[in-house]
Amino acid sequence: MQPYANLSRLSGVAAYQIGADYIVVQFKAGRHTFYKYAYSSAGSATVERLKGLAEAGRGLNSYISTHKPDFAARGITLENVL
Repeated sequence: MQPYANLSRLSGVAAYQIGADYIVVQFKAGRHTFYKYAYSSAGSATVERLKGLAEAGRGLNSYISTHKPDFAARGITLENVL
């Protein structure tokens, strides 16, 4: 997992992991803190947008909470979602 830069200092995102056709986002709080967004669930354009926001370190949490993309998996550990 790559730590999220959190340039706004207000994000609920802690870290992320990028794969060829998915991104896993780890949130700081919640019952399920790991969410996997995949081409098959959220669409390739959305996943690529999430990847770009993650790498930029700004806007990822806002985008997810506003657009509510469909996730492929969620869990309490990274292994649960991969």
